[in-house]
Amino acid sequence: MTDLPVLSLVVFTPLIGVALILLVPGDNHRAIRWIALLAALASLAFSLNLLGYKPDGAEFQFREDISWISAFGMRYTLGVDGLSVVLVLLTTVLSVVSIFYSWDPIQTRVKEYYATMLLLMIGMLGVFVSLDLFLFYVFWELSLIPMYLVIGIWGGPRRIYATVKFVIYTLVGSLLMLVAILAVAIAYASAGHPFTFSYETLRGFGYTDSLQALAFVAFFLAFAIKVPMWPFHTWLPDAHVEAPTAGSIILAGVLLKLGGYGFLRYSLPLAPDAAVAFAPIVIGLAVVAVLYGAMVSMVQPDLKKLIAYSSVSHMGFVMLGVFVFNTQGLQGAVFQMISHGVTTGALFLLVGVIYERTHDRQIAHMGGLNARLPRYAAIFGLFTFASIGLPGLSGFIGEFLVVLGAFQYSGWVAAATMLVVIISAVYMLWMFQRVFFAVPSDWMRRFWPTLTDMTRNEWLALTPLILLVVGLGVLPGPVLDAISAPVQRILDVVNASPGLTSWSLPW
Repeated sequence: MTDLPVLSLVVFTPLIGVALILLVPGDNHRAIRWIALLAALASLAFSLNLLGYKPDGAEFQFREDISWISAFGMRYTLGVDGLSVVLVLLTTVLSVVSIFYSWDPIQTRVKEYYATMLLLMIGMLGVFVSLDLFLFYVFWELSLIPMYLVIGIWGGPRRIYATVKFVIYTLVGSLLMLVAILAVAIAYASAGHPFTFSYETLRGFGYTDSLQALAFVAFFLAFAIKVPMWPFHTWLPDAHVEAPTAGSIILAGVLLKLGGYGFLRYSLPLAPDAAVAFAPIVIGLAVVAVLYGAMVSMVQPDLKKLIAYSSVSHMGFVMLGVFVFNTQGLQGAVFQMISHGVTTGALFLLVGVIYERTHDRQIAHMGGLNARLPRYAAIFGLFTFASIGLPGLSGFIGEFLVVLGAFQYSGWVAAATMLVVIISAVYMLWMFQRVFFAVPSDWMRRFWPTLTDMTRNEWLALTPLILLVVGLGVLPGPVLDAISAPVQRILDVVNASPGLTSWSLPW
């Protein structure tokens, strides 16, 4: 297997599934579902080869490098370090879970749905393995179109509004990112070097302070919208509420991580001086996002909206950990991305479970579900506790490391984030109490005779997420070991940076 182009197989195996699905008659839903699932499982199987990544080996492993558009210095260059490895594995696992869970809920335009989900998988995986900036941009844009279709075709009653908002926000950010990519490539070529989009070449070039500042702002807007950071977050709750369950799983579990990955992979290494100079602003926005997401979550009447706003808070932890520029903060940020993907993806899946039975998500309409659906209540409780950072589950590790890193930066910043840890426990446990242990509402009593507990397919979809949320909480070492070298390289670049010495910034 080591002689195979593993990364290309991981990324493009779903494309074979798309081709096969297009050949199957549209009314043969069973064959279409099996082809999609097997294609996603094959990609997952190939991605398991990445467990052979050696933290003490070369920076980028499993490399593939082929000339693509030589006239413009564009190459098909793939490679992974520890940061990419964990995110690729997260993507393949959640993609399999989403496709499998869709087996029963998706009954209309099944052929188009599964082809779209596989195309989305290709775009997301390509982002995490690209080492050519233009190739990265191509995959970044590719991930936008399928999610637009998933929400716009299979979403809720306000799906058109949600998709238009989603596309406008993310497309504006994408175009700014393209400008930044072209700017750094042109600046490198203007110094007498061959024109190239190679990440490894461009990141070591000494760009002027003005170019770094402008490029960082452009990258920041693109990645901050995707994270999303406050105040660029307003597209997220609408997208989550209108998306089908599998769309919400992928949106929260993977697509938001594209923004965090972009900061770590591109913003900091390409513009380290600007990153140091603008760090206080980003940290301020991150603290606001952490507090705002938690406070707004407390008053949400809709289960999906509550979890969506909690994502704003959790991803605020990620941005805080990235920009405090210390080992604990950065490792905590990456671990928080992985844990949030698993935990929040599972919570959206569980919301989908009750929605399929009642076609409602209003917390006030719930109550007493523990008596009727005890297994469902137990699993929902597990992921609720993981979300609030209970020790022994995955959520604790990331939040603990980020808070530890924040203490090294500022006691006040750390105190604010600690306050949010308490608030998150309040709104999540209050939600759990109202849904499962309150007196059943009259509306819920109508469904009482027909409510059934977890089905076999729902258990199978959740099983890998249960194993991950417990396994990462008890044994975080392998993930921390894998990301330690990439984190240290980022810190070495940033800590050696003097900031924007030729710019007069007020801070």
